[in-house]
Amino acid sequence: MPAESPAFPPRCFASEADIARLATGLLDHGLTREDWTHEAHFAATAWLLRHRPDIDLTRELPGIIARFNVAVGGQNTDSAGYHETLTQFYIRAIRAYLAGRAADEALLASVNALVADTLAERGFPLRFWRRETLFSVAARRGWVEPDLAPLPW
Repeated sequence: MPAESPAFPPRCFASEADIARLATGLLDHGLTREDWTHEAHFAATAWLLRHRPDIDLTRELPGIIARFNVAVGGQNTDSAGYHETLTQFYIRAIRAYLAGRAADEALLASVNALVADTLAERGFPLRFWRRETLFSVAARRGWVEPDLAPLPW
């Protein structure tokens, strides 16, 4: 099921080099804040899962994102910046999504399919959490279990 909506049609990538640039730019703070789009989150995570098995994303991605936010002039507060529950949710979801793709599929094809999938819809996590739970300070600062439905992964 496509993730398109009139307000936010999915933006696909032209090359794996574009995806690699996002992931490496996240790591070395070489991206601008404007580069760090909704789709960029998915693409960078998928690239890191595929190309950087030396990085334990569950443990290390929180710090990577938080440091990136600060590097581009953002803050990690109780209402903005890094969000632990969403990050851990999407690491699990993207890992499961990629595991369900053909092992020899090019990352570009996998990522473009991912950003067009229901999983990438901006409201997708709200299938599992009530809005007030997901956007609470507790969910931003730490993992909060879903309160609407169990995760399928």
